[in-house]
Amino acid sequence: MAVASRKFFEELGQLIKKQVSVEDISGKVFDGTLIGYDSNSMSICLGTVKGEQGTKIHRVFVYGPTIARISASERPFNLEGLAERLERVFPKMVRIYSDAGIIVVMDKIRVNEGGVVEGSGPAADRVRDIHQRFITEAS
Repeated sequence: MAVASRKFFEELGQLIKKQVSVEDISGKVFDGTLIGYDSNSMSICLGTVKGEQGTKIHRVFVYGPTIARISASERPFNLEGLAERLERVFPKMVRIYSDAGIIVVMDKIRVNEGGVVEGSGPAADRVRDIHQRFITEAS
C-alpha cells in the first residue's frame, strides 16, 4: 500500500507547473497551472486560472474533498527516464531531485526538462546531447 501511495504522489508531483483541468463534485471546472497540493487534505492550488467569461484568476485553491477529477492533457516530463539514460554514460555520477525537477551530473552539471541549466565544458556538452536525443525520441 505504501508503494502505491508513493507512486500516486509522484505522479501528482509530476504535474506541478503543468496545465490541468480540475472538476469539482458540483461539476464546475477549473483550468489552470497546478502550483501545489497538500497531501493530507488533497487540496490543490491552481495558478493562472481561466474563469467564466474568459476572466483570468491569479490563484484558486480547491478543497480536496470537493475534487471529483484532475486531468492533464500534457504528458509530464519523464525525469527518471532521462536520469537512467544519463546514468549509462555517467555511471554513479547522476543524482535526481524529482521534487525540484532537476538532475545533477558529476556534482556540477544541472539539467531539467528544458536542458542544461548549469555547467559547461565537454561533459556538459555530452549531457546536452543526451538530453536533446531523449527529447527527440519522446516526441
